[in-house]
Amino acid sequence: MFKLKLLTDPRWANIAEGNLQEILTDHAWCEQKATTNAITLITMMPEYPEIITELLKIAQEELEHFQMVHEIIKKRGYEFGRERKDDYVGQLYKFLVQGTREEYIIDRLLFAAMIEARSCERFKVLTENIQDEELKVFYKELMISEAGHYTTFIGFARQLGDPETVNKRWEEWLDYEAEIIKSYGKKETIHG
Repeated sequence: MFKLKLLTDPRWANIAEGNLQEILTDHAWCEQKATTNAITLITMMPEYPEIITELLKIAQEELEHFQMVHEIIKKRGYEFGRERKDDYVGQLYKFLVQGTREEYIIDRLLFAAMIEARSCERFKVLTENIQDEELKVFYKELMISEAGHYTTFIGFARQLGDPETVNKRWEEWLDYEAEIIKSYGKKETIHG
């Protein structure tokens, strides 16, 4: 899936299901951060109105996902906790190039694509391995949406840069992500 080099152990779903309040709270905050990321990308490239139009759609979808998760939390009587730090995303962020403006924008799009790819893969693991029927259906729907976001982000990177160079950089992202993901998959968080 997305050429990820290390897939999530399906047993992670059992860890997640063992504390649904925590996984749902973490997930809600991930959606909020995805909204913010799309808006940040909009501010970085005002000269691309077609890209901004698509990023606005993604930001709105991510905010809707945040609302959906929040509604599940309320419906189940869970407490919506404070924002969680996402160490996985923090480690990915360190890999961003600090070159020219164009290089940074392209890499920022690949950074977003990587997060969407891993989130989608995690949602697939949840869909296939948890017992909670409501959440199985919910995560399957989100998995499809996240796959679309991944495709959009990587497509924009290829549109803005030389596709061969972008593909080479994507391979570097995949290698880097495979190394850091080895430390994750042990906590009831989306990326943890």
